[in-house]
Amino acid sequence: MSLADISIGPAWVLWVVFAIFAIISIALLTGRCENLIAGYNTATEDEKGMYDTKKLCRVGGTGISIITFMIFIMAVGKPYLPASFATVFLTITLIDCFTIIILANTICKN
Repeated sequence: MSLADISIGPAWVLWVVFAIFAIISIALLTGRCENLIAGYNTATEDEKGMYDTKKLCRVGGTGISIITFMIFIMAVGKPYLPASFATVFLTITLIDCFTIIILANTICKN
């Protein structure tokens, strides 16, 4: 059974999600759009001063890039990948999110 057998919906949805994630990751990796990072945009100026904005954007952009790459693999290999790749995708995404949270709260602080 392949990933295409268990997926519902048209294939173009994956490509749209890939494009959105790619734009967000490029924006974060270039050091712009720090307000896209959850919690940072609602923080007070004192709380924002506790973080190195460039490092925070780089960590967030790198994490989003990993998820973007996984979405690209799913979009390209949808007919060929086994159905278990959905579990692999979920596992890598969760590990990536936890890593982003840990790095944002450790190395990104001033």
